[in-house]
Amino acid sequence: MEGVSVRKIKKICVFCGANSGKDVAFVNAAFHLGEVLGKRKIDLVYGGGKLGLMGCVSTAVAQHERQVLGIIPSTFTVNNLVGETCGKEIKVATMQERLVMMMELSDAFIALPGGFGTLEELFQMISWAQLSIHNKPIGVLNINGFFNGLLSFVDHAVKQEFITPRARKILISATTADELVDKLQAFRFESDPALSKLKWSPSSSQKEKLDLTLRL
Repeated sequence: MEGVSVRKIKKICVFCGANSGKDVAFVNAAFHLGEVLGKRKIDLVYGGGKLGLMGCVSTAVAQHERQVLGIIPSTFTVNNLVGETCGKEIKVATMQERLVMMMELSDAFIALPGGFGTLEELFQMISWAQLSIHNKPIGVLNINGFFNGLLSFVDHAVKQEFITPRARKILISATTADELVDKLQAFRFESDPALSKLKWSPSSSQKEKLDLTLRL
């Protein structure tokens, strides 16, 4: 990355499945991502518990003696539904509160293979970046082409002029963990001139918390 300015990333939030998936490559890649984060001295923020790929990446980060923070809705902890979090755990009341806290406490975001929950988290972060609510890099680890269809759909939405070329740059992709982290570190946020003028800070008469419920 010679000649490229590198942003300092101390904590990465990883979105991924609570299942392991059909292909063992997903499990191997989740463990490897955790190893890469550990070796680069990057801490992990994730959704808590030890199921599926979430358990794989958190275990690997912890084994490399980096901090692991699980942010989990309290309802998931009833009857040990998702298993014990590998590290510190913060319980929240709602899924939205969880996502807001993930955004606030992380420097970047990575999505591994997962289902609807993973996709919701990924696109919520993308839409918040588009709205200039945050300017943090977001990437998908495209293991064995898992995200090929998704990336093709996003490009199709650009061609149909529902997503701007500027906004398309928000979503980064790579096929290896090292390459993806390198791209996240090199990312330079390009805000939309109109959307960057939006004011998200609450007025004195409002609650202290941002209202981040707006979705595109």
